[in-house]
Formats: sequence, structure tokens, C-alpha cells
Amino acid sequence: MQRRRVLGACALLLTAGWLAGCASPHYLQLDPRRTAGVPQTGSGQAVTVTAVDGRDSEVLGTRTGSAMSTAVITVNAHELVPELQAEAERAVREMGFTPTTERAEGRPSLTLTLEHLGYERGESRPFIDEARLEAVLVAEAINAGTTYTGTYTSRRTQGYALRPDKEANTRMVNALLADGLNRAFRDPELGHLLAR
Repeated sequence: MQRRRVLGACALLLTAGWLAGCASPHYLQLDPRRTAGVPQTGSGQAVTVTAVDGRDSEVLGTRTGSAMSTAVITVNAHELVPELQAEAERAVREMGFTPTTERAEGRPSLTLTLEHLGYERGESRPFIDEARLEAVLVAEAINAGTTYTGTYTSRRTQGYALRPDKEANTRMVNALLADGLNRAFRDPELGHLLAR
């Protein structure tokens, strides 16, 4: 009888610990990396490059899909913007330009804005749940009074039997943003305008 109580108490503690883990927030530290090649259009011209977080909130969503859940997923702007800045500068450099953060009259500029980054629960099937992720990046190139704006949306649906942990969520969101960066900097119109 005593042994049954001890086993019951252990099971209760394990269940409580598991549930607490499910309800804990995730603060993701991202480092998305572009993998696609970029059009070669520059010949060393200086381009002012700026990355901006244009999201309404640093919270992507919740792991449970409930708006009232404490299991929120957060990406802090002050950590993500430098990563996006570095990737934008790398892309501009590979296009053949010289990236700078200094603004100057008449200098071409490229602004990369993260407009949206979302994480929500998708459909539930027996033994399988889904996470739906979406990222929207906007690239605005300005040169000699002409502006080109491109909007690049990436979506990902990930099925799972066990709710993704912080590392899995980090990998998924990094892959999502990397896809958005690939889409943006593969756009030949950006390079053509900057090279005018």
C-alpha cells in the first residue's frame, strides 16, 4: 500500500513536471543564414543597408495554439535585427556592392524589414499535431529617386507527435527566415535598381 502511494506520487510529480515544461515560454535566439546565390549586378558601389523589425509584437504565437497559453514563443528584436543586418550586408557584398550603414545624399539604399513572424497550431489528427509558421520580409531598394519594393512570404507546416522543444522551434524558425532571405535576395530587380 505504501509502495503504491509512493509510485502514485512519483507519477504525479512526473506528469506535473511534463505539463510545466509544456507551458514554459520559449525565447528563441536565431541566426538565419541565406543559402541561395544572388545576381551579380554591382561594381563596387556603396549601398546603405539597414535591417528593421517591423513586427507588431515580439511574440510569434503559442505552442499550444491557445491565445491564453503561457507557452509563448518569443524572438527579441534586439537579438534578431543584427542577424538580419549581417545577412543583408553579406548578400549586398556578394552582389558586387560595398555595404555600409552610413547614409549619404544620393547613395543607393536597401532596407530589409521583417514585417511578420508567426507561429500557430495547425490541424490536429490522431497522434499528430501541426505547427504552422509564416514569415514576411519586405526589401525596399531606392536609387536616384526610384523605389522598388518586394514582399517575400515564406510558410512552413511541420507535423509532430511530440510538441517541438526549444531547439526544434529554433531550427524551424531559422529555416523559415532563411527561405525568406533566399527569396528576397534572389530577386534580380533589387540588384538592378541598386546598380543604376
